[in-house]
Amino acid sequence: MSVEEDQRAIRCLVAKVGLDGHDRGAHVISRAFRDAGFEVIYSGLHNAPDEIVQAAVQEDVDVLGISILSGAHNTLVPKVVAGLKEYGAFEDTLIILGGVIPEKDQPGLRDAGVDAIFGPGTPMSETIEFVRENAPDR
Repeated sequence: MSVEEDQRAIRCLVAKVGLDGHDRGAHVISRAFRDAGFEVIYSGLHNAPDEIVQAAVQEDVDVLGISILSGAHNTLVPKVVAGLKEYGAFEDTLIILGGVIPEKDQPGLRDAGVDAIFGPGTPMSETIEFVRENAPDR
């Protein structure tokens, strides 16, 4: 068995939080992650922050990708981060955010614990490479 085969696939939860019903981007990134060899779990639509936290903890994910287009990112994302901290899962979970996130909101989200923010038009290869380089070693 090669070293590559011996390594566990990067586990990713692609999550839609809140009332945002736009899921095309979440489906596209889920497929791209799967094609890159990641193990992908998709949350489906309309999840509360605590449901996302529960899924991330129960699935023991390496990466939590939150897709949000509703404009509620400053409210919902910190709740997810707080939940991960409460369960002791924050330190070993890479948190990435995708969607239309205004520049003025990005520093606060990073300060809250988001590792990277990818806006519309970001090449899939850039997101995949970021995950490969930054996902926690397990």
